[in-house]
Amino acid sequence: MLSFLLYLISKFNFMECFELPIYKKSQEIFDVLETITSLFPDDNDYLQTIKQNLLGDIMTIQAKICGAEAVSLYDIKMENATIIRKAARDIFVGGNTLEYFGFSDSKYYHLVRDLIEEFRILFIDWIFGFNPKHYIVDNWGLFNPQGISPDHIQSDDELDFLDEDE
Repeated sequence: MLSFLLYLISKFNFMECFELPIYKKSQEIFDVLETITSLFPDDNDYLQTIKQNLLGDIMTIQAKICGAEAVSLYDIKMENATIIRKAARDIFVGGNTLEYFGFSDSKYYHLVRDLIEEFRILFIDWIFGFNPKHYIVDNWGLFNPQGISPDHIQSDDELDFLDEDE
């Protein structure tokens, strides 16, 4: 397992991931979330749980962006994109209960929502860059390109992309 991870690391340049506009926007979101959540009182268990969830969601987004960039398979990219979308939406609504749980500066959470909206626009552009011809049939049917059924039998020429170097 370790040798496989080392192989993946050697094939993927993580620094390229960090230069993507979508990743840079996720870092802005992280920085703002970190600043806002640092103001949560340490003795408020509800707010501390919300803090863990918000920071966990943005870290998940960042990991999944790099994970999607590390592979060429359409279905894996789309699976990562789906997780990113869910985490971003959770962050967007994550500020809804801050005032209720005693955070007096909840009015600043609109900054996070504005950044999530900017992220959403970048996300749309990013996923449209995924190559739907680089797929292996998803027999669960969730992440197949349009028109490909879960029982589709792929021909050898549909899998030629597997021999390409990225």
